[in-house]
Amino acid sequence: MGSEKFPTPVADLCDANASLILAGELRILEPVFQPYGQCRSFSGRVVTMRVLEHNAGLRALLETPGEGRVLVLDGGGSKRCALIGGTLAEVGRGSGWAGAVVNGCVRDVDDVNGCAIGVRALASNPRKPGKSGATEMHVDVDVGGAVVRDGERRRRRGP
Repeated sequence: MGSEKFPTPVADLCDANASLILAGELRILEPVFQPYGQCRSFSGRVVTMRVLEHNAGLRALLETPGEGRVLVLDGGGSKRCALIGGTLAEVGRGSGWAGAVVNGCVRDVDDVNGCAIGVRALASNPRKPGKSGATEMHVDVDVGGAVVRDGERRRRRGP
């Protein structure tokens, strides 16, 4: 059954909007993301960022007023290091971000899981990321088999 925040089950929404799915207007991420953080459901306007095995600029972004937004962080699917850990999750929570979808890994899993924010990531990896590299902001990213555009409103339901 649905919840107060999401009154209609996602499967029913997909059934009712099959033409939007076929047209690519409604996109569904592949079920490859693992849930982290205390918020199992989160949604908000999307901010996109693309990095590869570094998180340069991420802290500065998460320190801006989140206003309930969701970060979609495209790390190219790399599992060689983490992009977000407990400290950055807490920074985002403290700034009012609703959550993050990470096409990569998280670290400090116990700390992230203790944080009142929603995070989805491919896996966990204890290795820290680099601190410099090319960072692209507000660009279309391909995450979970779907193109996600900066500024879109993303709704995520359940784990």
